[in-house]
Amino acid sequence: MTTRILTGITTTGTPHLGNYAGAIRPAIVASRDPQMDSFYFLADYHALIKCDDPARIQRSRLEIAATWLALGLDTDKATFYRQSDIPEIPELCWLLTCVAGKGLLNRAHAYKASVDKNVEAGEDPDAGVTMGLFSYPVLMAADILMFNAQKVPVGRDQIQHVEMARDIGQRFNHLFGKGKDLFVLPEVVIEEEVATLPGLDGRKMSKSYDNTIPLFGSAKQLKDAVARIVTDSKLPGEPKDAEGSHLFTLYQAFASQSQQAEFRAELEGGLAWGEAKNRLYQLLEDTLGEARERYNALIARPADLEDILLAGAVKARKIATPFLGELREAVGLRSFREQVQVATSEKKKAAKSARFVSFRDDDGSFRFRLLDADGEQLLLSKSFADGKSAGMANKRLQSGEPLDVRVEGRVFSVWVDGESVASSPEFTDGQALEDAIARLREALAPQE
Repeated sequence: MTTRILTGITTTGTPHLGNYAGAIRPAIVASRDPQMDSFYFLADYHALIKCDDPARIQRSRLEIAATWLALGLDTDKATFYRQSDIPEIPELCWLLTCVAGKGLLNRAHAYKASVDKNVEAGEDPDAGVTMGLFSYPVLMAADILMFNAQKVPVGRDQIQHVEMARDIGQRFNHLFGKGKDLFVLPEVVIEEEVATLPGLDGRKMSKSYDNTIPLFGSAKQLKDAVARIVTDSKLPGEPKDAEGSHLFTLYQAFASQSQQAEFRAELEGGLAWGEAKNRLYQLLEDTLGEARERYNALIARPADLEDILLAGAVKARKIATPFLGELREAVGLRSFREQVQVATSEKKKAAKSARFVSFRDDDGSFRFRLLDADGEQLLLSKSFADGKSAGMANKRLQSGEPLDVRVEGRVFSVWVDGESVASSPEFTDGQALEDAIARLREALAPQE
């Protein structure tokens, strides 16, 4: 079974070298893992919270989309879309807003930082605070919960927002799930190993410090930027401290192990800083040159980018649209046409529901089956020596306690107290297996 991961990219700036090494490159690598179901989106609704320049947002959306595609994101293997192309997300955001506690949002770091800054300046605590900033965590929760992402890779500054998404999703499940988890509660994946590159002045590469190296500037712009990297005053021929050099740290992020070892030896042997910068420039040009050509070609064809993103939105909405329908049903936003049918359908469900069938096998052992509402076998128990043991296992499965379901190949089994008590037939494919597990959980969910 695959694991669904989700990452959003705020569209307020132009990608730089630090973005590539720290976020884009590892995300693209992860998307190639067949065990991962990757969802990557342009968080352009989030961008409106911090930027009121329409031209900048439009340009940033174009540049970021072109960047990810030029660097090798395969949209057949990942779902790549714009947040603003999924109308189900803002609707879900409202449903979640209605269950999110104000006290929870009061504790959000970004909001508290704005309040603290205002208080320190002697202003009203909420001066300049928009509802967009205040409710940002709810929109992020909608991004995550809309697709039931299981893993959300974030830096440490975003951990709280994923935890809030869990809290909001859990409350929604409690209020409207009727014993069923409508939302998967996401897990934080802390990116401890993510490369943090130094900028031109040695501080963390960041637009805030104006020390970035553009990812897809021209070859001349790249060379000029590398030439501005701050180094110490050691002369040619004097040994250089590779570990203390920001230039060497940048080189490490893009070089092979053998290239790193060779460059380190040359620095310690007295390589001039000017030549060292030229080596770094050449490495970056070799690494990014072809991607830059692809990027420029994509920027020149914005209609092609539009088609790619809209195709990604269609793919994403195949999940979002029916799921939002399920959520609307759960909260009571239902069609009047269906209201008359509710009592009848409930009677049918009561008359035709999943059931256990106990029997004695030819060898004299005792067993039981679980059949779904259509009579399809979901589980067949192991053999028990006596009817009492079989009955106890059967009772445990119907007790409403959390199910321990384990998958091996195209078969799943149910375990009780560390022992397999029943298993499924073999299914034709992974989707049929997942559907059967869902029917099993529904059949064994506590009844009200």
